[in-house]
Amino acid sequence: MGFPLLTIGIIAGAVWANEAWGSYWSWDPKETWALITWLVFAAYLHARITQGWQGRKPAILASTGLAVIWVCYLGVNLLGKGLHSYGWFL
Repeated sequence: MGFPLLTIGIIAGAVWANEAWGSYWSWDPKETWALITWLVFAAYLHARITQGWQGRKPAILASTGLAVIWVCYLGVNLLGKGLHSYGWFL
């Protein structure tokens, strides 16, 4: 359920960004990490569905996805870089 919602969120954000700033994508750190998150979980779902992966390999890929989510949420927000940062440590 999370992957389709992330997909919709990225698309809706791009449409909103085009209206607000005049471009769909600006390679802001939050946008880039959201894309990386989407790619990691797309690879996970693709491997599970087409290759029939089970056990250790998909668990490692899913754990990598969780780490990427933490970077996307905490790393970008707290380092204060880009349009989508809300708190600043540096």
